[in-house]
Amino acid sequence: MQICIHRGSKEIGGSCVEVISSGKRLIVDLGLPLDAERNDKSYLPDISGFDGNDNSLLAILISHPHLDHFGLLAHVSSKIPVIMGVDARRILTQASPFLPGNWPVPANGMNLKSEIPIELGPFKITPFLIDHSGYDAYSFMIEADGKRLFYSGDFRMHGRKAKLTEKLIANPPDNIDVLLLEGSTLGRLEGNQHFPSETDIEKKFTDTFANTTGLTLVHTSSQNIDRIVSIFRACKKTGKTLVIDLYGAIILEATGNKKIPQSDWPKIALYIPQSQRVQIKNNKWFDLLKRHSKKRIFIEKLQEISTQCVLLFRPLHIPDLEKANLLNDALYVFSLWEGYWERDSFPNLRKWLKNNNILKISIHTSGHASPADLIRFAKALKPSKIVPIHTFMPEKYKDLFDNVKLHADGEYWEV
Repeated sequence: MQICIHRGSKEIGGSCVEVISSGKRLIVDLGLPLDAERNDKSYLPDISGFDGNDNSLLAILISHPHLDHFGLLAHVSSKIPVIMGVDARRILTQASPFLPGNWPVPANGMNLKSEIPIELGPFKITPFLIDHSGYDAYSFMIEADGKRLFYSGDFRMHGRKAKLTEKLIANPPDNIDVLLLEGSTLGRLEGNQHFPSETDIEKKFTDTFANTTGLTLVHTSSQNIDRIVSIFRACKKTGKTLVIDLYGAIILEATGNKKIPQSDWPKIALYIPQSQRVQIKNNKWFDLLKRHSKKRIFIEKLQEISTQCVLLFRPLHIPDLEKANLLNDALYVFSLWEGYWERDSFPNLRKWLKNNNILKISIHTSGHASPADLIRFAKALKPSKIVPIHTFMPEKYKDLFDNVKLHADGEYWEV
């Protein structure tokens, strides 16, 4: 079995790995780099077969529905099967019409089911459902030529699905030859430090909501389902109503999980901002809107109950909030990776908050394992070799693990 990390040996995001056996190939993740200014085919790795005319390329295997792991699917032929979780596929399919740029709808392919192997050409692929901020996320064991490669994907142990990672650690596959191990958090935490758990985040939201007298604006990803659950639970504890838009409603529905908050639940309201109303009209999404309109409110009702509401905020809400004069005593909660704020990804939003004297606070935790948990993970799997991926600091691996081998982007090597 041959491996090539085409992108990811020294950067976070844009992950792409090629696996080769008996003249057949798999691509594991095909992500858009985090620093990409746009989603275009110039970011595609130099791999043959993306036009769909090379039968040696059997499939593209996607670990989870984050843009830095699937985004470049927009530029490959739909003839190439895409293997991923059924819930992740549904989320991406439902989200695509709402989102700007080249947001791909995954091509048809086999659906992953945790611990159920898939036989594909010379490869045996065993997925393991795992804890991550991306919904329906998997690690993979790929077997061929009597060798075992384990691809960690992105994972953590402090989310709402931590038991999934703990289950893998308690019952790991044996005889792992190579572990491709993500290291997103290296350089961010030291020693035995850990990130706050999603339960800790829920408590911070609860305290914040209880002490906010105006409308609370929580800026987070509607696809971070763990976070939406934390926000909703905090709303219930403080008697607040969670206000979502149609995009949020369809993402929650797309999980296929009736235990996750839905648009027709008590203490949830649907508000359609004006720009989304135009989008609905232009695309004739009237049946979609009707399906989620049971708890719909309009601007007059939002004005009436705003002090008892938490809005799942996106910048497209700004014109509506200004027109309705809903900014008195409002609080803005940034619940995304702080790096986005530090690199000034929201310059207009910054100005708007400043001009309206709206306080900004941050409530967030990482979607990735702490260094201490990376050590636990590696000790459980006992690989013969650990290869860094999805990290800016591959050189730090040798401080944590004994059996590290660095491989550069574009280098083909044998397992």
